Amino acid sequence: MTDTLKLLAQDADDLAVISAALQDAVAKIGDIRWDASARTLTLACNRFRWESGAKKGERIRSALQLGDVTGVQARKLRRDAKGAVVELLSVAFEPGEAPGGAVLLTFAGGGDLKVSVDCLDVILADVSQAWSTPRRPGHAD
Repeated sequence: MTDTLKLLAQDADDLAVISAALQDAVAKIGDIRWDASARTLTLACNRFRWESGAKKGERIRSALQLGDVTGVQARKLRRDAKGAVVELLSVAFEPGEAPGGAVLLTFAGGGDLKVSVDCLDVILADVSQAWSTPRRPGHAD
């Protein structure tokens, strides 16, 4: 695979780069998995490749994994609706007792996940080839 991203975040500035890469990613609720015993939360998504510069746009299958997870709280996300599609707007870090805090994943429509972590350990990796899409995400000014 060429032109794929592999990013690591260990502080809030790093996480801002991952957030920009994930803006407008779409995922199914069933593609969000918390493994309490492994202390990880994984989100498989179709990321819009803003960096590609393609006129029509491209998407690519990506995986976001948060490590050292101690808890997850969902708001306005129906966990029983496994096939429901959500659109990720941003990923941010809220510091707590150093080096821990919470990673906040904010979705369109007002839903969010608050992921408590002992420290910031986040990986984003593209896991497929990109494909063209006729739909380019738009944002109200």
